[in-house]
Amino acid sequence: MDVILERSHELKQALVDFVLDAEGELAQALETYAAAQLRRGSGDSTQQDLIIDSFLTVGKVGEKSPLELFIESHPDLEGSDRNLIKSWHHSFIGLFAITNILPDGFELTNWLTDKRYIVKPNNTQTLQAISRLKVGEILLTRISPVTDSYWMFSGPYTMMGKLGKPKLAVAIGNFKENYKSNLYSDAPDLLEEAWESVARYHQQFVDFFGTDEITLPGYQLNKKIAQFQELITEKSFAAAGIDTSKSLAEVAEAAGITDEEIKAAAQEFGADSNAVSQMFNSKSGNSKMVMPKVDLPAELKKAEQVTALSDPRWGQIFLPTYSKIQAILSAEDWQSIEGAEKLIRYYLEDKSINAFIWHRLAQQYPTQLERVLQKYLQRPFSLESDLDALLEEFNKPIEPELPEIASVPIHLHNLFQEALGEVNKSKPKGKGQKKPTKGFQ
Repeated sequence: MDVILERSHELKQALVDFVLDAEGELAQALETYAAAQLRRGSGDSTQQDLIIDSFLTVGKVGEKSPLELFIESHPDLEGSDRNLIKSWHHSFIGLFAITNILPDGFELTNWLTDKRYIVKPNNTQTLQAISRLKVGEILLTRISPVTDSYWMFSGPYTMMGKLGKPKLAVAIGNFKENYKSNLYSDAPDLLEEAWESVARYHQQFVDFFGTDEITLPGYQLNKKIAQFQELITEKSFAAAGIDTSKSLAEVAEAAGITDEEIKAAAQEFGADSNAVSQMFNSKSGNSKMVMPKVDLPAELKKAEQVTALSDPRWGQIFLPTYSKIQAILSAEDWQSIEGAEKLIRYYLEDKSINAFIWHRLAQQYPTQLERVLQKYLQRPFSLESDLDALLEEFNKPIEPELPEIASVPIHLHNLFQEALGEVNKSKPKGKGQKKPTKGFQ
């Protein structure tokens, strides 16, 4: 084992002990960070170890990280040790596929970003424990840089075995749900493009509907969303330089795509025009990302009223109850409205009702919302000074996380389309509906 790899193990253990033995601000910061993270997961020992490991590199104590505090408290550290520890700020968690087995480690591919890494255990115990892993198996773990050429396993790992496309799609969907802030940790360009796509989608929404808020019966809104999607697809064709007046075969020939590829796309993707347009885009090399298809959830298509809201940061939200909450806030006697308190409780407790919705209501109905919350909470409440604290009390992030509408890397889009195709092929013909899948859909 390399000397620097052995040294990384010693330093990492000293760092963990430093944080776990700490008192005062550092201990309080760890407790606060852990409480916030535990609300998202199972709370088992593996998750707890991952939380501690991530706190070491991304946690904050005032303006400083635990890594910086550790270096400050050990002034006798060699310069090389300091540089190694500082490099751990680039540590990240990912869902990795084993692409090659090396004598002292592995070559891993991060499924989220399609980036490859040479990763080595920094102690013999871990090396022995993972020696039975095989090419193609999936690992959930954090990795930290050691040198310019390789990384080390950081903290615990979860072995998930070999996964077919449907199960892999579910695993990536679970990762997205549990580690939203870590989707593209090692690819800031993809993250930036994803956020830009949200703002771009919002502008397209406003251009199409003439507003950022529209309320229609579910079946009508579903038709409108489909029309909106068609318009976006046409624009993506135009952006790719595709003449939509020509036949698909003519366009395919010009783009260097064969009839077989078109037929395969139609079979795999269910003739999804968004997928076909993406095939052209990928051939022309115009984009690394593709916008996921937007469908009104099945249960909302039959709803009496559905409100679609759009925001350049929070993305697109469908709410069947927004008209009713507006009616409650417009009423002189809101408590006389049937189900009013139940709906307010739902808006506070359900994670689908995010801070954006609350701030929008606060802007539209400031006086009424303050009075309603004072009555409901049975305590003094100021909308201006207490709203964010109330939202945090109910575990609602104040800042947006990357929305579902954000564009995703092409390789992930393709994986989910192929997984959906396999699931549909395995179903008895003429029976059942499409099964919802977790992931970038």
